[in-house]
Amino acid sequence: MASSHSSSPVPQSNSSDAFFKKEVDATKRFRPVQSLPDVCPKEPTGNPNNLCDSPSLVVDQQRWTIYHSKVNLPAALNDPRLAKRESDFFTKTWGVDFVDTEVTPSFYLPQITKEDFASYQQEITPREKVHERCKNICTPKDTFDRTLLHTHDKSRTDLEQVPKIFMKPDFALEDSLTFNAVLPWSHFSTAGGKGNRDAASSKLLQEKLSHYLDIVEVNIAHQISLRSEAFFHAMTSQHELQDYLRKTSQAVKLLREKISKIDKVMCEGSLRVLRLSLTRNNCIKAYNKLKLMATVHQTQPTVQLLLSTSEYVGALDLIATTQEVLQQELQGIHSFRHLGSQLCELEKLIDKMMIAEFSTYARNDLNRPLEDDCQILEEERLVSLVFGLLKQRKLNFYEIYGDEMINTAKNIIKQCVVNTVSQIEEIDTEVVVKLADQMRMMNFPQWFDLLKNIFSKFTIFLKRVKATLNTIRSVVFLVLDKNQKTRDLEDTLQKNSAKESAVDSEVAYLTHEGMFISDAFGDAELPASQRNVSPNSEPCSSDSVSEPECTTDSSSSKEHTSSSVTAGGVEMMISDDMKLTDLELVRLANNIQELLYNASDICHDRSVKFLMARAKDGFLEKLNSNEFVTLSRLMEGFILDTEQICGRKSMSLRGALQSQANRFVNRFHEERKTKLSLLLDNERWKQAEVPAEFQDLVDSVSDGRISLPEKKPTATEERKPAEFLIVEGQKYATVGTVLLLIRIILEYCQCVDNIPSITTDMLTRLSDLLKYFNSRSCQLVLGAGALQVVGLKTITTKNLALSSRCLQLIVHYIPIIRAHFEARLQPKQFSMLRHFDHITKDYHDHIAEISAKLVAIMDSLFDKLLSKYEVKAPVPSACFRNICKQMAKMHEAIYDLLPEEQTQMLFLRINASYKLHLKRQLAHLNVVNDGGPLNGLVTSDVAFYTGNLQALKGLNNLDLNMAEIWEQKR
Repeated sequence: MASSHSSSPVPQSNSSDAFFKKEVDATKRFRPVQSLPDVCPKEPTGNPNNLCDSPSLVVDQQRWTIYHSKVNLPAALNDPRLAKRESDFFTKTWGVDFVDTEVTPSFYLPQITKEDFASYQQEITPREKVHERCKNICTPKDTFDRTLLHTHDKSRTDLEQVPKIFMKPDFALEDSLTFNAVLPWSHFSTAGGKGNRDAASSKLLQEKLSHYLDIVEVNIAHQISLRSEAFFHAMTSQHELQDYLRKTSQAVKLLREKISKIDKVMCEGSLRVLRLSLTRNNCIKAYNKLKLMATVHQTQPTVQLLLSTSEYVGALDLIATTQEVLQQELQGIHSFRHLGSQLCELEKLIDKMMIAEFSTYARNDLNRPLEDDCQILEEERLVSLVFGLLKQRKLNFYEIYGDEMINTAKNIIKQCVVNTVSQIEEIDTEVVVKLADQMRMMNFPQWFDLLKNIFSKFTIFLKRVKATLNTIRSVVFLVLDKNQKTRDLEDTLQKNSAKESAVDSEVAYLTHEGMFISDAFGDAELPASQRNVSPNSEPCSSDSVSEPECTTDSSSSKEHTSSSVTAGGVEMMISDDMKLTDLELVRLANNIQELLYNASDICHDRSVKFLMARAKDGFLEKLNSNEFVTLSRLMEGFILDTEQICGRKSMSLRGALQSQANRFVNRFHEERKTKLSLLLDNERWKQAEVPAEFQDLVDSVSDGRISLPEKKPTATEERKPAEFLIVEGQKYATVGTVLLLIRIILEYCQCVDNIPSITTDMLTRLSDLLKYFNSRSCQLVLGAGALQVVGLKTITTKNLALSSRCLQLIVHYIPIIRAHFEARLQPKQFSMLRHFDHITKDYHDHIAEISAKLVAIMDSLFDKLLSKYEVKAPVPSACFRNICKQMAKMHEAIYDLLPEEQTQMLFLRINASYKLHLKRQLAHLNVVNDGGPLNGLVTSDVAFYTGNLQALKGLNNLDLNMAEIWEQKR
């Protein structure tokens, strides 16, 4: 029995009482240990199979042996997982997670501080000083025996004689190196004559090993002698422990007998009651399970019955509920192993049926007669289909409706064309087979009526599409609203659960502090805490059914109310398992709204194709103004109707109308520009009579509105043409081309009123027309182009004056035309009005050039006549007579054409030219204003000129200022 040097001898005790007292004191360091749970009979937990399966110390006390014990004391005391041996017993019993917890300090014990030990320190300090002095005076007792120390040193010296190889922990003779080192082969060799010496060596080796053995045995015996006292003390303690265990065994036997009696009297009956109650609950579970299986077994026939009445939502709800019951309540039932896959296939079949029926519904809804006033076809059926498709997440069903819309739009046009062609006798359908060719054979009134019929059909078609899509969107918004309400309810429940958890934590705190629940809560709150029952509790009534069965019944009842179209009925159809996110629902609603916009685009696109088919042979470009205006108003009305129905502008038909309008404008402009060109090429620039209709036209413009008055044949025949055109009290002498030009200008303005979309194009075309008239008239009159074009002999002053007056008439109407276009332009288009400013400037420049031309004619005449003037008798001279004659001819030519103010201004300029030439000639002749004979002759000629000029009509008050002809004296 070797022991380590550090082990201390165990103290002996003379009595068993002392031994027990020590054990009791030693256990004060630990908490009281409860009875081991794994050696006691288990409590009933609701499972009958768990009763009396393990050995019981109570029931089987006579047969229990030490081998039935669940606690291995040596293993508990030698747990290698922990370093502290004194804690191994608790960790073995309660697990490795057992740790000492800090004990909450008692509120009834005072806090001990250093001041509480002050009196004790004052009393013990003198004693401690006395003890230290005695300790220094007395030599300390040697605790070790010198002899023992000497013996220990001697034994250590002897042990050092033993080779170190024997002290190695891995010493093993099986190793060849170790064996050769301990027993060299040289001691066992018998070769040659060395036998005696080898024998002596072997004997010497044996004695050496024996000596090593003796040293070791002596040291072991010495160590045993040193520990003998502890050994005998342990043996004595073992006997005392056996006596203690024998007494304990007798006490345990007595306790088991008492427990066995208690078990028979108090426990067996109660356990039997629990076992019977558990059996009864199990029977109820089995009964409910069978009832649930019977209900699930009827799922497929019920689904077939619902599908026969188109109750898709109810069938899908029933399938979903059954699938949930199969996964939760009936999982593992062998007879239902194929039902789940069958229901999945049935659900896929329902998906196909719903899509096929929705396609049929869309086709029937869109292709029914447009004369029917009912806007929505079978609204209940539509709502049911939409709910079913949403439930199955078939969110692209609206695409089916979109495809049907395209086909229906095509059929509407085709049917309208067929019906119209069949009523026209001039079209032989057997000869002309294609509908497009038949349509091109119609005249404008027939084709216009056809287009009007198509537009009316499309309007009814869009109203129906809008009503149907609004119903679908309302269903989507109902589901979205249901999701929001469900989310709000969940938030409310979470808040309530948070409050309940706070109450539960408070209850736990009060219980931990040792208070009673009834002290913290009133009687009114006790039922709320009693609601927290065990989740394993089952109803005891034999008529009770499980929750999944109730769900199935409720879903079945919901199927019967799904046909209602009231708000409440629709709300009932929304099931909680319709797991569509708000984003998906909003996107679907937007797609449905976009489908309504697409319906408008489809109608417009088909109308554009219809127009283009008729416009291939230039039919639309050949329309006159009234016909095109009528067509434009019809198309604009249809565009506005579709915008009002669908809520968005479709640009295809508007673009086609704009394209046709541009072509109409080009043709309109080219026709009138060609007409104006022909008129100008044939114009002889003579004053024309003004028919009454042109005077009425001008009078209508003077009233503030630009429009072509209606023709009045009877009134026109009675009225004679006038010599002048009266415009706001002024007389205008015009040529026939200008009268027609004014009518053309008013046609441009009226066309803008009838077709507002072509305002900008008409403005540019009209400005081009006015510029063309200005430039062409300038070429013909000022440029003398009329001599070659018309064959005039010369361009007279009358032609020039008439041209100037025509230009003034056009200039008079330019501000009125500008205001007319400005009222119909957008503010951002006002910059286009600058064209009228440029045109006005060009016209004024042209008028000024004509005036300058008239002055230049007289200037050349003055230069020719006055250059030959001589101051001599007779008076008046022939030169001045010629000049007065030409002035009279000029006045006669322009007086009736130009206003009096313009005539006076023109003759003032002519007079200034006359004075300039006369002054130059007098200077050349060296005639001065000296009162001499020459001066008198010149004065007489000038007085003759002045008298003749002022005698002309309208020039009597003209200030001629003839004093300027003389040179000023220096």
